[in-house]
Order: sequence, then structure tokens, then C-alpha cells
Amino acid sequence: MPKKTAICPGCQTKIFCEGEPGQTVNVECPNCGKTGSIIFQSESKELDFYPLNEPYAYAKILKNMDSLEKHYKVIEPSLTKEDEQKLSFIWETLMKTFKLRLDEIESKNIEKYIDEQVEMVINNYDIELDELSKKKILYYIKRESLGYGKIDPLMKDPHIEDISCDGSGVPIFLYHRKYGSVRSNVVFYDEEELSYYVTKLAQKCNKHISIAEPMLDATMPDGSRIQMTLSNEVTTKGSTFTIRRFRADPFTPPDLIVLNTLSSEMLAYFWLAVENGVNALIAGGTASGKTTVLNALSLFIPRESKIVSIEETREINLPHPNWIPGVARTGFGEVVADKMVGEIDLYDLMKAALRQRPEYILVGEIRGKEAYVLFQAMATGHTTYSTVHADSAKSLIHRLEGKPIEIPRVMLQSLDIVSIHITTRVRGKRVRRSKQIIEIIDIDSTTNEILTNEVFKWDPQDDKFIYTGKSYVLEGIRARWGLSKEEITQEIRNRAEILEWMHDTGIRSYTEVAKVVSAYSENSEEFLKKMREKNNISENINDKSLEDTIEINNDNIQKTDDTSESQIEKTSIQPEENINNEPPKVTIEINNDNIQKTDDTSENHIDPTTIQLVEDTNDKIEVFKNIKSIDEKIAVSLIENGFTTIEKLKDASIKDICKTTKIKKKTVKKILEELNKNNPNYSNGFSVGEE
Repeated sequence: MPKKTAICPGCQTKIFCEGEPGQTVNVECPNCGKTGSIIFQSESKELDFYPLNEPYAYAKILKNMDSLEKHYKVIEPSLTKEDEQKLSFIWETLMKTFKLRLDEIESKNIEKYIDEQVEMVINNYDIELDELSKKKILYYIKRESLGYGKIDPLMKDPHIEDISCDGSGVPIFLYHRKYGSVRSNVVFYDEEELSYYVTKLAQKCNKHISIAEPMLDATMPDGSRIQMTLSNEVTTKGSTFTIRRFRADPFTPPDLIVLNTLSSEMLAYFWLAVENGVNALIAGGTASGKTTVLNALSLFIPRESKIVSIEETREINLPHPNWIPGVARTGFGEVVADKMVGEIDLYDLMKAALRQRPEYILVGEIRGKEAYVLFQAMATGHTTYSTVHADSAKSLIHRLEGKPIEIPRVMLQSLDIVSIHITTRVRGKRVRRSKQIIEIIDIDSTTNEILTNEVFKWDPQDDKFIYTGKSYVLEGIRARWGLSKEEITQEIRNRAEILEWMHDTGIRSYTEVAKVVSAYSENSEEFLKKMREKNNISENINDKSLEDTIEINNDNIQKTDDTSESQIEKTSIQPEENINNEPPKVTIEINNDNIQKTDDTSENHIDPTTIQLVEDTNDKIEVFKNIKSIDEKIAVSLIENGFTTIEKLKDASIKDICKTTKIKKKTVKKILEELNKNNPNYSNGFSVGEE
């Protein structure tokens, strides 16, 4: 039976009900008693319902079962005609009586200031309002003054990527992360209203738009990118705007692993490359995630490095202290030598950046003559990263060599890595993937062809990333550091392990990730040691064979059925004090009277079934006695599932071992890493190819 969610127009209470298609169901609000009816249209189905600004604004996603079209419905408080008149009067009065600009007030005090001003108008003019109507009016006043007006609920939806207004009288279209392109119920009904709104948006961006200059690209206060046109000067349907939403909390490498945009090995490869000053371009089509990846990879830049970023609209966000963010500006007045007076473009910023002695230069996107200066910077030893529109290595080279960029082919060998990104569909879902990572090796002296090497490629059939077996960039880093092939391979594995650990433990904000990268750079061995100690404790706590949680403190060791969060935190934090020692071996004594955990390992405290198991497998367990990451329990599990020798264990894949033995993936990886360390010729994973 179809279900619907309605919002009471009186008190904004959510009301859930069921009904047959075509049926009208009468409902009563359980809070205020207001009654109404809900129509179950035969052609519509509710897909989703969630709050945007609770308890005032909600989003409902509907699907037309005949046309299969999806519809995004914004639900906001309804106002009576009397409330609308009072709202209009209060708003006009506020516009006349405001003594301060809202941007001059501290953000934490601004809502309080508006509340006080509205209360003052209500009292001064003896306006009769009940508490509910006052809350509704305050919502609309704050929506207009502090928010984005009519589209404010849309700007509060974290699932929306794009907001597109194609003109007056046309519904606003959205791109929803889950439901794709959907039509909304938000409409600007006449051109005058829309033109006024576009002008207001430009002012919020601290920019100017007019009939003389009817097009504008700008960055909104929340960091989103907006393109606007005014009136019907350049767009025949009237004023338009398109907003590209950006997260307030940008994506980081652990997020890219979750989304499967890149694998942990690919990110570990980039981590090593960025740290060693290897130049790279992120290429792809529109909305393929180029800037997102550039922002995430920038977190691998050493914290103390000097960075200069150059953008037309501000998108890059870094936690580094020594960072100069440069943004281009439009000019004013007449045009002199194909350039407006006062204009500062990317080319000017690029030239200025080279005089600022940066170690890393980040360019939001290269489109024109600034690319020539970028490649000059590469050739003179500056590490540079940028994005560019191209869907393959071949089209990228054609674009760089053709107009208006016109980079000489001989300069292209300064570029080291190209990462190609695409937007595609996997199992019916729209996803972003790194299609290829390609290294620029050299230019053939006889044919003048560019020599490339594909390091990683995406397999669309299995949605997996494949390492092709050879990396010239890693070989160069290995030679510079004086490392063996085994050591550089282990370095990649260590970094991939750290990235997966961040993903597993929920470390994902850009400041936290930057701290981890910095800590690993300071003392890699100590960081890995602490991380693995914490990992082992965490695995023991989350082991499904232990139905209870073991609480550890300084006074005693007691096993209890209480699984509160505070106890779990104690078990994961406490062992750091004993980080240099082996964890104490403990057994659990179980009887009918009580449950007690003890350090006594005598036979009296060991379950008879455990003794029998050890006696039966004692000789076989001896095989693994020199492998530190294999304890008795893991050894028994391996032997019972056919992994009776080290050779059999080495020949198996991580997936097969985990599936057969139910041992955690992290533990299996740790075992195989130890086997690899003890046996250099063995390789079960990512490695540097032979020359």
C-alpha cells in the first residue's frame, strides 16, 4: 500500500499515512488537532522524504509511474493571507529601520539581532501574532535576509550537486546525487522577480551584473560556483543562473576510496609522487571530479611547503599555513590591447606566482596562454598541478598543442603524470572513476612521438583498478632515495595501508587527513607502529566471536556484558601506554557461577575443548611459530581450512583467505606483508615492475 508523508500547515508536525491509489484519506494532526485530506494520486509514488531545515523545510521526491519522471518537492510553512500581509509589513519596516549591515554583525549574533528587530517591530506597531505565526514569519525573514531566498532550501540539501534556472516561468532543475536530474516545484513566475533575484545573488557574491555586462561568473559565500545572465540580452528566456554546489567539507583521499573514484594503491602512488615534486595534470570532461581530485591530492603536499594557487573562481581549500590563494578579477572601463582596464587574469597571476618563490603551484584549470607559463614553471623546477578538459591522453596532447594554448611538443616532457577521469554508470548508478593514470616518459628523437606508460587502468566490467606492472615515476623516486625495489614496493603498501586505516576508522576531514600525512612524514616507523597497535586492539574489540566487551583499566581486568561506548573507547586507547611491549597473553575462564578474565594461564583456567584442539593441531601450529602476526587462534583457523603450510598461504589471494577462514582482511594483509618481508621474492599485491 502506498505511503505518504504530509506536513501539518499549522504546527509543522509530520503525519504519516497509507492509502490506495486514487484514494483520498482524511487525517488529523496529533499535535494541534488540525484536520485535512491527503490525495493518493494513481500516477505518483513517494521515493524519499527528509528534512532540509527542520522543522520548517522538507524535501519530498516523487516519481510519476506513467512517465517515470522524478519530481523534487520543497515543503515549507504555509501562510494565511493575513500572515502574508503581516510578513510584508514587517519586512518593509525592517528594511527602513535596520541600522547595521548584516555582514557587519558577527555570525554568532546575527540571528539574535534579527529576532530582536522583528520583536521590536511587532511591539511598536501592536501587531497581533500567535507564537506559531511568529515562528513562520521569522523563518521567511531569515530565509530572505540570511539565506538565498526562494532557493534557500535547495542550498541546504547536501544531496544536490547542480541547481539550474533556465528562465522565468520554468521550474528549477536539480541534479540529485541519488536520483539524478529532477524537476523541482520552485519557480520564478515573472521576469522582473527573476532579474531582481539574479542581481541580489550577484551582490551576495560581491560582484556586479548589469545590462551593459549581462554575464557573470562568481563564487558564492558557501564556496559554490555560479554562472549568471541578466534579462534577455544573451538568453532569450530571460535571466538565468546555474549553481555548481561544492561541499563545505571537501572530499579527501579516504572519501575517494569509499566512492571508488581511485583505489588506495593509486592514492599511495600519488602520495609518493606529490611528496617528491612530480608534476601532474588531472584531465576529464565536465563534472568528472577533476577539481575534487586536485583538492584531495593537494593534502599530500608537505605541510611546511610554500604553495600558490591560481583560480578564476575559488574552489581549492587547503589546511597548509604557507599558502597564497590567488583569484582572477574582471576589469572595468575600456578595452586596451584585447584586455579590459584593471583586469587581472590567470596569465597575470601565473607570472606573479613565479616571483613569489613557490614550491608548489596549483592552477584551477588551464584554458589559454597561462598554460604556457605553467609549463615554463615545470621546466624550471617548480612542482605544478592543474586540471584540464580532455577525455584521453591523445585529446589532451592535441588540446595542449593546438590553439589557444599552443605548447611546443618539446615542453610536454616536463609533465610527468596525467590522470584521466570520467563520469559513467556502474550498476545503474552515476559514478566518477579514474579511467587511467599515464606517465609521460620522453619524446622519441626519430619520430617525435610522445612515449607514454600506463600505470593504472580501470576495469569497467568488475569496477576494479589494475596496476599494469611498471612505473617510471616510482623507479625515478627509488633511484633518488637509493632504495631497493622491495623497499619502494613496501613504501607504497605502507601508504595504502594508512589510507585504508583512515577510511576504516572514519578519519576523513581535510584537517585530520593533513595531520596524518604530516605525522607519517615526521616519523614513519613510529606512526606505523602506533597505527598497527591500535588496529590490533580495534580488531579484538570488534571480533564477532566475543559476544561481550572486555573493559580494561589500571585497577583490574573485568569481563562484562556492558557494551557502552565509553568502555569501547577505554579498550582502544589504554594499550598505547604499553606500545613497545608484547600484548599480555590472557585466557578467559568460563563457568556457571561467574565470568572472570585472568592472567593465569594454568590448565585449571583453560576450557577442556581448547586443550583438545591445541593437542590435535600442536605439530601443525609449529609451522607458523616464527610469524609474529599469526597467533594461536589464527593458526588453528588457517589449519582447519586447509592452509597447513606457509607455501599454501603464500599462493592464496587475500580474498580467498578471508572468504575461507573468516579472518579479517586487515589481519590477512598484515600476515602477507610479513611473509613478503621475510621472503623478498614473494609478491602478492602492488609492486614496482622490472626495468
